Amino acid sequence: MRTLIAWIKRHDANYAALRRATRTAIILPALFALSIYTIGNVEVGTFVAFGSIALLLFVDFSGPMRSRLQAQAALSVTGAVFVCLGTLTSRTLWLSVLSMGVVTFVVIFAGVVSSVLASATTSLLLTFILSTAVPGPTSVIPDRLAGWGLASVVSFFAVWLLWPAKGQSAIRVAAATACRAIAVKLRTDVTFWRGTTAHSSEERRDVIDAAHVAVETLHRGFLAVPSRPTGLGVSSRAVVRLIDELLWLDAQLIETRQPFVATPPTGEACQIFSSSADVLDAGANLLDRPFTSRKDLDGALQDLRTSLKDMERETTLHFPIAVRDELNETKSEIDTEERRIEELVESLEASFRAQELGFATSRIGDNINLAAAADRRGWLDAITGRVPGTSAGRFSSARRRAAAYFEPHSVWLHNSIRGAIGLAIAVFVAERTGLQHSFWVILGALSVLRSNVINTGQSALRSLLGTTVGFVVGAGALVLVGTNVTLLWFLLPLTLLVAGFAPTAISFAAGQAGFTLTLVILFNLLQPVGWRVGLYRIEDVAIGCAVSVGVGLLFWPRGAAAALGSALRQAFVQSASYLEAAVKYGTERLDRFVQPLRSFEAEEAAAAAASLRLDDAFRTYLAERNSQPIPLAEVTALVTGVANLRQSADAVIALWEEGDRRPEAHRPVARDELLHDVALLKTWYERLGAGLVGEESIPDAMSESPISQRSLIESVRDDLGGADDRAAANAVLLIWTGDYLEAARRSQQTLVGPARAAAPRRLSPRGSVERDQGL
Repeated sequence: MRTLIAWIKRHDANYAALRRATRTAIILPALFALSIYTIGNVEVGTFVAFGSIALLLFVDFSGPMRSRLQAQAALSVTGAVFVCLGTLTSRTLWLSVLSMGVVTFVVIFAGVVSSVLASATTSLLLTFILSTAVPGPTSVIPDRLAGWGLASVVSFFAVWLLWPAKGQSAIRVAAATACRAIAVKLRTDVTFWRGTTAHSSEERRDVIDAAHVAVETLHRGFLAVPSRPTGLGVSSRAVVRLIDELLWLDAQLIETRQPFVATPPTGEACQIFSSSADVLDAGANLLDRPFTSRKDLDGALQDLRTSLKDMERETTLHFPIAVRDELNETKSEIDTEERRIEELVESLEASFRAQELGFATSRIGDNINLAAAADRRGWLDAITGRVPGTSAGRFSSARRRAAAYFEPHSVWLHNSIRGAIGLAIAVFVAERTGLQHSFWVILGALSVLRSNVINTGQSALRSLLGTTVGFVVGAGALVLVGTNVTLLWFLLPLTLLVAGFAPTAISFAAGQAGFTLTLVILFNLLQPVGWRVGLYRIEDVAIGCAVSVGVGLLFWPRGAAAALGSALRQAFVQSASYLEAAVKYGTERLDRFVQPLRSFEAEEAAAAAASLRLDDAFRTYLAERNSQPIPLAEVTALVTGVANLRQSADAVIALWEEGDRRPEAHRPVARDELLHDVALLKTWYERLGAGLVGEESIPDAMSESPISQRSLIESVRDDLGGADDRAAANAVLLIWTGDYLEAARRSQQTLVGPARAAAPRRLSPRGSVERDQGL
């Protein structure tokens, strides 16, 4: 028993598949027996059986119990509508084909709006397929609704009371662990700098390594699941962004070591580190218990923002005044003056690192708050994907999210169109060939249709193999059992357990074998037909698989591999444009003749939409990765690079948005230097994107430009040494803006190698043939 439990934990860590299979194995036989023997209606029995599968086996909503039950009720109501619609269209071929295509596209594409809709996709399609593929007059609608309604009511209570799933996800647990590990690291650093620690160098190194390992563990866990480890809802998106921010913060902590070795941080900078640790601890607690009070996290965030303002004031006002006389006294001695400026810049580098860390931590706290607020939303807000705290209405939020994916390179759009065409063709073929069980043709097409033709073909072979094995086992069981119905009822829960658990724990083929065996038993309980029903299923599944492979060949056969290159290109280009717009916005605040508007909002929205499409393509690529030769770490580095670029743009905007610091006159030289540098960065990232789709070679990383840095510092030298405190403050902000651009330049070093490894030849399933065709 211990060996069995250990095996189950390895293959189904959270017992999600076992939980679904167990519920179905208990509920479906009981309801099926009630429908056949007590109600005595085959139509009710059919829909109660497949309704139980749709509501218990094919869906598992996440989140708190209240949200799960609301989603379960919404699925039941929507399924009832689909039962009526499918039955009304089932007797007219062209109407059945058209409705199948339209419903499939709408159901699949609607998944971009919220995680609730995405999770219910298969269940809703199964309900409509059954209703439209089994022709019936309008008079059978009440019987079908009775079967679906009975399954809906019982499944609602089963989800609530029968082995309920924990509301906490493994990703959130890992994120909370990473937050606490980084908090320990920050506090250890502060005590070391203040000289109040007894930690040895080895102990401090262990703490630093532990924080890095915790972040890497979180990232590996996020990527380890072949399907999407989080949903598409607001809360899940906040967690995805949280992972990006923790990776960014971890990279900052690694870079922070050297500046603080040369120049220990000031008291204000140390306070930022301490306040950041408080935010991370409070955030970890809220991740563990999202329905507790957010007061601790809100208070820690307020303290952090106060610490950031205090350090900025000390850095931008007091310190430049302290060195003002030294700068002015040595203006005739160029070498000495340059040395003084370099010392000042070194001190600003340390304060910049503290400011960068404080900003990243505040963003982490804000995203944890957003995730917690999203968990507490009402049902309609969750269904429509409305972001808490925004003025946008429910339907405008859903429309805006859908519009971000309604784009030619969107993998989600491709999958929606491919699925709609595939299932519509399956309906047409099944009806025209007059197959006895056309429902299985359509379901076979749905079960094997994947995002590229290779995976579709592999799934088709596994499906046929599993179906054949299930048929052989089922036929053997029927030969042994004969007409003994009691033994069939005994075998039904066991086969349901295998059908629900095997796809996760063993393989897709094993799941198909279990499902085929289940269908053989169900149909023999409805009406004894012997083992021949298994032959019908093999024939129908083969036709459905052939339809899926044909559709896969005709519509985007290369799948997410092709879309990932385009998505990366768009995301890099849009994020670089967003960074340029952020710098323009900041420098415009220096000019008294220009009223600074939030001119970056269009670029910000475009970068966010491109990042959503990239996440979609990346998650689909993860599901296909068994057929991809490129190491996952290299693709991940490119996706992380996009997130870091957006973070830099966010940081620049946050840097300049605190109040109005415009002096009486602007500094055109400093502004021109920054705009020149960001234009070079934008051009480089555009070339990188072009290289990722094979239009040109991947460029070398930009080299450091001491001349540009010197020009920026020289342009603000008088402000740093002058008497105008506000001018000095702006001078420091200009230098810090340049530091963020320098960070974006340094990150190129980590992108060039993965980008060259992820050339079109390697990202494509077809290998070197794709070199000239691009991604």
